[in-house]
Amino acid sequence: MNNKTPFKPLYQEVQQAITHKIIAGEWKPGEMLPSEFQLADMLGVSQGTVRKALNALGESNVVYRRQGVGTFVSENTLKDMLFHFFHYKFNDGSERGLPTAKLIKMRLIKARGKIKEELALDHEEKVVEITRTRLIDRTACISEKIYLPLRYFDGLDQEGGLPNSLYHYYQEQFQITINKASDKIRAVIANQTDNDLIGVALGQPLLEVSRVAKALDGKIVEYRISRVDSEQLHYLVELN
Repeated sequence: MNNKTPFKPLYQEVQQAITHKIIAGEWKPGEMLPSEFQLADMLGVSQGTVRKALNALGESNVVYRRQGVGTFVSENTLKDMLFHFFHYKFNDGSERGLPTAKLIKMRLIKARGKIKEELALDHEEKVVEITRTRLIDRTACISEKIYLPLRYFDGLDQEGGLPNSLYHYYQEQFQITINKASDKIRAVIANQTDNDLIGVALGQPLLEVSRVAKALDGKIVEYRISRVDSEQLHYLVELN
C-alpha cells in the first residue's frame, strides 16, 4: 500500500498558509495583505509563487485585488451576498429593491436526522434553528429554516434580532466567512406552514432550495431550507 502524501505544488501550500492566517484572524476582512515581496520573504518562497497563490485565492473569492493598490481580504458585504448567493428573480423580470428579512423565531434544538446528516455532525449536538421570511418590496415570498452548529455560533440564540445579511453577520460577529455553497432544488407543494409564513394557498407548487454552506477551512457551518413562492419568483443561475 502506498502511504506517501500526495504531491502538492508549492503555490498551493502557500495558498493554504495564507488562508490559515486569514482564518486565524491575522488579516481581517477588508484588510490589505502584505505585498507580494513581503509575503515571499515571510513564507520563504519566490514572488512568482506568491503571485500564483494569490491568483488562486482571488479566483475563489478569498481575496481581491485593487490595481496599483494591493490585495485585500474579501468581505461578505450585502452587495457581495446578493451577487454570489441570492439567485431569485421575479417572473415578470422586474427589479423591486433589495430583499429584507423578518425573524419569526430562533431556538436551540438537537441535531437529528436530516439536519445532523447535512451538517456532517457526529453526535446529536445543539444547533440554532432560525425561522424567518424574506420580503421583496414588502411582499413575503420566501420562508427559511436555517440550522447553525452552536459550537461555531456560541451565544447566537441569545440575540434579540438578526440583520438581513446573515453571511456578513457571521463574518463580523463569529469570524466565519462563507466561501462556498451548494444548492439543491426540487418542486414541493405548499402546506399550512407555508400558508402561515408567506401566504401561499395550500397545495400551490413551490420551489424548495436546500443549501449547505462552507467556511474558508471547508467546514460545514450552515444548512438552510428555503421555500419559494414560484408564482412570483424563479431561481436563476448565470454561467460565465
